[in-house]
Amino acid sequence: MATSQHYIWAGGHFILLASALRIFLSWITFGSPSTWWYKAGFLGALISYAIVCHKSLGTPQPNAAWAKRAILDENVQYFILAFFWFTSKPVTIALLPYAIFSLFHALTFARTTLMPQFLPPGPPATAGGPPTPPPLAKRLQVWVKANYDRAMSVVAYTEILIFVRVILGAITFQNSLLSPLIYGHFLRQRYYQSAFTRHALAQADAQVTGLTTRPGVPPVVGQVWQRVRGLIGAWAGGVLQAPGTPNANAGAARR
Repeated sequence: MATSQHYIWAGGHFILLASALRIFLSWITFGSPSTWWYKAGFLGALISYAIVCHKSLGTPQPNAAWAKRAILDENVQYFILAFFWFTSKPVTIALLPYAIFSLFHALTFARTTLMPQFLPPGPPATAGGPPTPPPLAKRLQVWVKANYDRAMSVVAYTEILIFVRVILGAITFQNSLLSPLIYGHFLRQRYYQSAFTRHALAQADAQVTGLTTRPGVPPVVGQVWQRVRGLIGAWAGGVLQAPGTPNANAGAARR
């Protein structure tokens, strides 16, 4: 049975989804996204991730071992990033990865917790056996499993776009100079922890390399890009995956 903490966790995700939907409606109607909804969305993220972090790590401990576990925990990383976005000048696209995560969490919560309470169960799988989950819940489970990897790939590509956005924003003074540094470190961690991020970065690298080496493009453009690749690889602690190199981990679960 779901606890009150579980309902609060789900509530955070529903707040985030409602806020993201409101901002999306503003976009398609050519309105200006409200800062209030942006803040509400990240507040929902903070609520949900705080509960998950506490559940996985327990009460914060003033020692190096606990701090190391926390720093390497993906949920802590997303919690810290959500706090940074919440306290910074809005970068609206930054809400999209959280909204995608929340969509899958909210659907799973609805399937496992809400639907069994409000929908009639399905027929038993065998004569005299227990009832099965509601048919709608089973269809929802199939949809989540079929679309999870695709959604995580969208998240990975979106996080690269966010990095480009905050770099351009720093150059044009639309966001702080600290944003690319903080988000770059976050993306570096994602590269080491997420197969989806590694695959997305490899694909992006291949696309940019292909564009800079096309016939008619001045050689200096390719040389500059190779220098940038080298700097990124040195900063990240390794070399970017070469274009065309298969990614053995592509399609694995987000880790």
